[in-house]
Amino acid sequence: MRVSIADDHRLMREGTAALLAADPRIEVVGLAAGGREAVELAARERPDVALLDVGMPDIGGVEACAAIRARTPDVRVLMLTVSEEALDVRAALKVGAAGYLLKDMPPDALVAAVLSDEAVVMASAEVEWGALSVREREVLELLGQGLRNREIAERLVVSEATVKTHVRHVLEKLRLRNRAEAAAFAARGRSGP
Repeated sequence: MRVSIADDHRLMREGTAALLAADPRIEVVGLAAGGREAVELAARERPDVALLDVGMPDIGGVEACAAIRARTPDVRVLMLTVSEEALDVRAALKVGAAGYLLKDMPPDALVAAVLSDEAVVMASAEVEWGALSVREREVLELLGQGLRNREIAERLVVSEATVKTHVRHVLEKLRLRNRAEAAAFAARGRSGP
């Protein structure tokens, strides 16, 4: 697995590189200190995975992600950041990031995320819940209790069509495929997986 790393903090950049390079399945092909450099590095080296910090000089990680995905769509981009802001999570996923990871995650979890071909969001459940409106959270909590749309509508004193709209928004915002996944997410509660 060929990986590039972009972070404006040298210690973080080089430490992450050392951690990943210690795994024989991973080859670090380049380091960048800013967003523009990260885009050029991805275009030049064509890594399998590009790790990007959200907050970088010149252009930020979200903008760099969008540029990398546009120029080299085969490169899988993972955000690696301290930001748990729901807006950052949504912005990164919207422009094509395959994952959103926090810098305080365990080292073995970072290695696993890099090696995985699955989408991964390791921001806290509180961030994910924060992406929802108050009414969407209510609908999600009722889904977690196993209620149907009609029952949710009665409980919240709204139309069934309104409930369907809220369910659709919940699925979109949380990147879930169906009601069953939404119910499972709600059942986990705010404590996360």
